[in-house]
Amino acid sequence: MVDATVVLTDLRTESAELDALVAELDPSGFAVPTPAEGWTIAHQIAHLAWTDRWSLLACRDGDRFTTEALAIYASGIDPVDAGAAEGVGENPAALLDRWRQGREELATELASVAASGRRLPWFGPPMKAASMATARLMETWAHGQDVADALGVTRVPTDRLRHVAHLGIRTVGFAFTLHGAPVPEAPIRVELASPSGELWTWGPPDAADSVRGPALDFCLLVTQRRRPEDLALTVTGPVVDAWLPIAQAFAGFSGKGR
Repeated sequence: MVDATVVLTDLRTESAELDALVAELDPSGFAVPTPAEGWTIAHQIAHLAWTDRWSLLACRDGDRFTTEALAIYASGIDPVDAGAAEGVGENPAALLDRWRQGREELATELASVAASGRRLPWFGPPMKAASMATARLMETWAHGQDVADALGVTRVPTDRLRHVAHLGIRTVGFAFTLHGAPVPEAPIRVELASPSGELWTWGPPDAADSVRGPALDFCLLVTQRRRPEDLALTVTGPVVDAWLPIAQAFAGFSGKGR
């Protein structure tokens, strides 16, 4: 079980770390291209603000969320790109205020939803508050990586990566389904060295398929911020060989890669 209180605390910390990277940027800084094709730093922050806004709507009015989400799909507009484009040309101070206010309102709402135990509608399957908070942390960390790469900053990894890694493992079946492949029945063993030196493990120790290596490298992989061949991961078994090239901890189809 994921503790929503812990995840929300870590989400606030992760958001603050990214905030510190962009808080002093001027308009030219927000216009710096990131490794995501066609996206500047402004796109990255606007995307997070857009997703927070939709998450907040899911918390406050599930029926309206479903209606508006269906309308977007019917329009043929790519909602992810459209949401990111909202920040282009926006005054950086206004964009930052919008992101800050939205993420704080969302954290408060998710705490309330967690106490009620209800599930929230989403663009994928409905989820509980702790799962949505985990997804928001994963996206904040991943898009924060894009911003850090664009600025030439090397971030110090923290044990908050456990949330990202956990989500990356839970989405194994989703990744195969998204690519039209059958979900493997064979279990996978994952052993990751955490930034603090602890060993994180998932799956049975005797599984024939396994992934071992640094937690940072695994998280860069499942958020598709690095290619498998560029990471220090030891891979064993045909299921893992098929999984890692398509692994993704986020909903929807992936882009063209970094």
